[in-house]
Amino acid sequence: MNSFLHAIKQHTKTTFAIQQFPITMVINVFLGISFAFVLPYNSLFAIDEVGMSNKTFGIFMLVSSICGIVFSTYIAKLSDRLPNRGFILAMCAIAGAVGYLGFAFSRNFYVLLFVSSLFLGIASSTFSQVFAIGREILGRSTVPSTQIPLYMNILRTIFALSWTLGPAIAAFVLLYLGFTGLFVVAATCNVIVAIISLLFLKSKQENQTATTSQANIPLTKIVFQPFIFLNLIAFTFISVANTLSTMNMAQFVTKELGGTEKDIGIIFSIPPVFEIPFMLGFGYLATKIISDKLIRLGVFIACIYFILLSFAAETWHIFIVQILSAAYISITSGVAITYFQDFLPHMPGTATNLYSNSNKVGNMLGFVLFGFIADGFGYRSVYVTCALFAIMSFVLLLVLIKMKRAKFDNIQGSEAEAV
Repeated sequence: MNSFLHAIKQHTKTTFAIQQFPITMVINVFLGISFAFVLPYNSLFAIDEVGMSNKTFGIFMLVSSICGIVFSTYIAKLSDRLPNRGFILAMCAIAGAVGYLGFAFSRNFYVLLFVSSLFLGIASSTFSQVFAIGREILGRSTVPSTQIPLYMNILRTIFALSWTLGPAIAAFVLLYLGFTGLFVVAATCNVIVAIISLLFLKSKQENQTATTSQANIPLTKIVFQPFIFLNLIAFTFISVANTLSTMNMAQFVTKELGGTEKDIGIIFSIPPVFEIPFMLGFGYLATKIISDKLIRLGVFIACIYFILLSFAAETWHIFIVQILSAAYISITSGVAITYFQDFLPHMPGTATNLYSNSNKVGNMLGFVLFGFIADGFGYRSVYVTCALFAIMSFVLLLVLIKMKRAKFDNIQGSEAEAV
């Protein structure tokens, strides 16, 4: 126990000693708050405040998500070519501020669709850029490569911590200042991110030749490498399962199990309590074993979680299994970032964006599938579907064990030609 506490103390000291890493952590706090203020209340704003129908809101989210994928993919490639990633992060944050101000002061559907598709589409790159910068900073530091997953998970934990506190604070802001105040706070957070990025984040210097040569490789050549492509599908499946589960939970609890709104609040409050220690714990574990094994463990836990949910007969059953939700999310949204960045070590922006886009595609598929499954087969069947997606993801990861990961021959050959 003493050695464990000593390790925590040492890693904490190292975290704040890494040049620019604490700055990235501060940026992540404000970025996390802006996300936590907006995302939980999106449907409430669109349906109750703006007057969209469920169908219209679905179209709104679908179009916005597609634009976000397109913009973030282009920006990720651009950021891997240019020497100043902090400037790109600042520009994306400014776009986010403009977008949220549009939401604060407009209630016109078409204006909001334009603002969401363009400005918030550009701003969707902020998450990928922050974690790309974090990886870049760690790569320049004296931190051993085997310990990078731990510090990346610390960075992810800061984002999760903001999400734990953000929605509760947002509820008070919404109560007293309405949606206008909610989006103004989110815009302010993005302005702060932009200012800190411009003032305190330095340009990357070393390995610029390797970075540029790899960044010039067409994205399709990267995505369709068998190992990367199968990983993208596997993580998309997990994202589909997670989205379906989140959308279904309230309906399942109230209509299938006879639960109350209080039960729903308890269910959604349990995972954040465990996610932070799990993220730190799994991050530390990632320094001891290869991340592939942890990813498989996380997806296996997801399989068990969704199977148990499909058999839940009382609300207290869900209370217990929510701990498993925290465990698998801690791995598939924490260790997974470093796992993807290891694919393309000189392209952290593109690598992180691949992970982020797999989540976005999964979200879109989840939005589309939920209505068909719930209306056609019932709310319990949604969790059976979640389990099937998680199992398919786990099978794909087992297939990947037999595939060579260390080098991607086509990418390496393209690098040689580029140089």
